Amino acid sequence: MQTDKKEQARGYDKYKRNKEARNFYNSSAWKKCRESVLIRDHYLCQQCLKEQRITQADMVHHIIPLLDDWSKGLDMDNLESLCHACHNKEHGNVKQVSKKIKVYEEKTNREYV
Repeated sequence: MQTDKKEQARGYDKYKRNKEARNFYNSSAWKKCRESVLIRDHYLCQQCLKEQRITQADMVHHIIPLLDDWSKGLDMDNLESLCHACHNKEHGNVKQVSKKIKVYEEKTNREYV
């Protein structure tokens, strides 16, 4: 199982992440910060806790995305521990909102052109 995760991560790094982000996530500074956040949050998913569920966290999420503000990359106030499912929901919501904005812009441009 661990090997599958590593292979998936390598594939994600190779095809999805840009080089700067890949270097950031492979840095010792990020790894130390990530571990500190997990310890701070007692390895518990913060989103699940808000919903009164206890779930082990295995991801650390940038509240303000790294690509939007690199200065907050290691800011522990901008990081939260999440389980894989909640992390996927967070990023899914961003994509859904982006798609909705794009559809809205396309509709409004057509109406006024």
